[in-house]
Amino acid sequence: MSSLTNNSATRMVENLGRKAVATVEEIGYIFSMLVESFYWMLFGKKNQQPVRLRSVFAEAMAIGIHAIPIITIVCLAIGVMMAIQGIETLKTFGAESKVIVGIAISVTREFAPLIVSILIAGRSGSAITARLGTMLESQEIDALRVIGINPVRYLVAPLLLAMMISIPALTILGDFMGLLGGALYSASELNITIAVYMERSAAVLSWDDIRQGLIKSVVFAAIIVLVAVSNGFQVKGGAEGVGRATTRSVVLSLTFIVLADMIFTFFLNR
Repeated sequence: MSSLTNNSATRMVENLGRKAVATVEEIGYIFSMLVESFYWMLFGKKNQQPVRLRSVFAEAMAIGIHAIPIITIVCLAIGVMMAIQGIETLKTFGAESKVIVGIAISVTREFAPLIVSILIAGRSGSAITARLGTMLESQEIDALRVIGINPVRYLVAPLLLAMMISIPALTILGDFMGLLGGALYSASELNITIAVYMERSAAVLSWDDIRQGLIKSVVFAAIIVLVAVSNGFQVKGGAEGVGRATTRSVVLSLTFIVLADMIFTFFLNR
């Protein structure tokens, strides 16, 4: 009996050790890909292998421009919901007008970058993983290496640059739509015009509030691309493997985004 218990404990420790080693290896792989991507962005032209602007614009169109409708609708709805909850909560204290301050700061610092990044992770991060996984299984990535094209320079660097441009831009759109959503509901409840609501929001906001959201959005963009690409490059098992990698990519991206947001919120508001 004791030997069975010891064997079970040994296997558990071994499994934990293997998972810990695999996690460290994956983090190292992601970090090396980040460093290599920035290397090609900065020195690719010098090495006669520049990151193509055409590829960056194409990725930015797919990631950013095509996501504008869904970002607009969701952020507008978030602003309305915050106004509803905020006004109903503040009625208890007779301070309904303070909802303007709460919405302005919460949207710009937290909700706009977080909601935008979650939507892009689900929409574009999954697509990136599926595309790279399919390329890996069909040996297209091996073909790139054979003809002398670095896959990170050709595939990852344009994605990273496009994402780091698109998500901050979409975050600014999310800021505006969130404030507009709050204004649409609050205008009737507080008996003020939308213009007055926006003026009061602008009065309470500072550049630091917007800057916090933009810093977060850049970090979230890097997380989405690196997690999506690392999962895509490690696909095994054909179509089923692509599906597993895509699911894993989205789950990890959302987890890391929320954890990173918590860490940034803690340090940026001290």
